[in-house]
Amino acid sequence: MEMHQVRYFLAVSRTLNFTKAADECHVAQPSLTRAIRQLEDELGGDLFRRERPHAQLTELGQRMLPLLQQCYDSAVGARSLASAIKNGEVGTLRIALSETIDTSLLLPHIAELERHFSRLEISLLRGNAVKVAELMKNGEAEIAIASSLGETWDRLDKWVLFTEPFDLITGSGHRVAALDCVAIADLSGERFLQRPYCEQHEPLLNLLRDHRLDPDHAHAVPSERDLAAFIEQGLGIAFAPRSVAFPQSLKRTAVNGFELQRTVFLYGVAGRQRTAVANTMVKMLRGADWSRYAA
Repeated sequence: MEMHQVRYFLAVSRTLNFTKAADECHVAQPSLTRAIRQLEDELGGDLFRRERPHAQLTELGQRMLPLLQQCYDSAVGARSLASAIKNGEVGTLRIALSETIDTSLLLPHIAELERHFSRLEISLLRGNAVKVAELMKNGEAEIAIASSLGETWDRLDKWVLFTEPFDLITGSGHRVAALDCVAIADLSGERFLQRPYCEQHEPLLNLLRDHRLDPDHAHAVPSERDLAAFIEQGLGIAFAPRSVAFPQSLKRTAVNGFELQRTVFLYGVAGRQRTAVANTMVKMLRGADWSRYAA
């Protein structure tokens, strides 16, 4: 099935006249008639009843009309989008984020991109370290932001964005909420919430155990949103990276003697050509001031 055949079919369906359809399509009537006949042969039946001077859709033609219209509209849309991308009118960017990277880190830069690309289309993809690396490897994402991805793929380029500490997150009514800083020993007897999606989950558990705290008998949550909900209900406290945004109803407190940090990296694929949008985003992220999160 050729797209010009579909176009001719739609023209005849609209005008119900082969001559008018040929004029509309700027083609000789014999050529239009021949193309529709070839389409009918392929579909296995007549699409029109030829009743001069008019044509009427057969039952097959009526059933094919919405399907072929959708096919034609999709092809036209695809060509339009491809042309816009080629001419720089549309910018697309797929970014992979680990579960612990807050979207707010990207929003100012996405807003800046929209000033450079009139039709910007951003796709954010989430996953753990293995998933983020896989998204980069199979080309589903052009760039990624995450903490350490380990030795998941040796073709990943990475650039340090910032290194940040972990803060204690509590409810506003917690006994340490009014303090600017507490000692790690002051947290004895507290119930800690677990964040198993965090790349530093195991190091955090080991560090708490080293300080004779009990992180093992705890609720485990699947996201920062769920973590905030548990803390607001007084179901525990947690350590989280400084860049993670929490509701103002929660209190963030520094802890003396707690030496856990993480480094956030920007990732790309070595040797793989990036789009203009991706290159612009890489430059903006590498040049941004991340000092408010730094340890």
